[in-house]
Amino acid sequence: MFDRLSSLVAALTLVAIAAIFAALAGGDALSIAIIAVAGVAGVAIVYGALPSPLPDPQGPATIEEPPVSLLRHPDFALWVDQEDEPLIGVADNVVTIVNDAAVGLLGRHIVGADIRTAIRHPAATEWLARIGGDAPLETLNLVDFPRPGQRWTMRIATLSGSERIIFLSDRSAIDAADRMRSDFVANASHELRTPLAAILGYVETLQDMNGEGDAPIRHRFLSIIEREARRMQQLVIDLLSISRVEADRFRRPTRPVNLAAIVKTTIAQLQDSEASRPKDIIARLGRGAQPVLGDEAQLGQLTHNIISNAMKYGRPGTPVTVELAREGQRVRFSVSDEGEGIAPDHLPRLTERFYRVDEARSRSVGGTGLGLAIVKHISERHQGQLDIESELGKGTKVSVTFPLAST
Repeated sequence: MFDRLSSLVAALTLVAIAAIFAALAGGDALSIAIIAVAGVAGVAIVYGALPSPLPDPQGPATIEEPPVSLLRHPDFALWVDQEDEPLIGVADNVVTIVNDAAVGLLGRHIVGADIRTAIRHPAATEWLARIGGDAPLETLNLVDFPRPGQRWTMRIATLSGSERIIFLSDRSAIDAADRMRSDFVANASHELRTPLAAILGYVETLQDMNGEGDAPIRHRFLSIIEREARRMQQLVIDLLSISRVEADRFRRPTRPVNLAAIVKTTIAQLQDSEASRPKDIIARLGRGAQPVLGDEAQLGQLTHNIISNAMKYGRPGTPVTVELAREGQRVRFSVSDEGEGIAPDHLPRLTERFYRVDEARSRSVGGTGLGLAIVKHISERHQGQLDIESELGKGTKVSVTFPLAST
């Protein structure tokens, strides 16, 4: 098939030949001009009707640009700085970019260092040595990293070439929560098992007893069974209470209540009950109302636990002082006793579940080890601040400050 240039040459040649033949034939100038114009028009039509040439499939090859490095892209640096957990960018096993979290964990000196020495953990060193190999790299647990008792996980994302991103995640809090749940179940089981074993033992003894002569012993055993059963009952009540408080911990109370009235009701209940030392309570509550946003039942439980603890562990005949005082936009509820006091190393752990300073004494007075744990959770739900001050030989003061409700 002719291309456009060949078609044009052929057409012009034919027109020229036609004009020559017309002149030889003796035609006049007008006929020759008409033939020439017709020939040019034909050429134009033929030329316009020809298809356009197709592009050459064997044209010049395009030059492929090398891929842009993700680690050096400015947007990647912005994203890395916004991440809360440590991120490390690695190229050819050399650390090229880190975020603030990684600097805080490993130090700024790791930039430019070999990644196999930047993360100093035996398992990490072996794991990182396999980068680029055929072995699959799964999530790795770093136990006792960077300090004993902590656990981190490490995983890797492979990019183009020799670039990779290493992600580090702190799992210490998750492990601590798991241990706390396990300890809670174990402690609860132990606390229930002890009185249950006593009840079963005394019941079996009573079943073997005969005759009226055993009446005093039977009465004493039944008293012990009743005491242990009430202890189990109180433990179940406290377990249910702490479960309910934890379930509500994210729901802030919205209804205003009078804290002064709640404290007065609690004191009256303790004085009318069979609790020991009811006359030792000294109330300094003032005259005005103390409105707070709160759950009346939970605040009643909080005040009851704190006051009853002071009555249990204070020395008989010494005052148990209950006070309410305004401090700016907050109100402080405090209870002081004049007991034996608590050593400073025990104070941080008093709100742990089932923690007891003196386990034997706590059991003898009927404590479950959950009272202050419940107080802590109720305080947190009501945006309160719990403080415990104690001095050996002088006594203990437990205080909770609550924000006042706007009036």
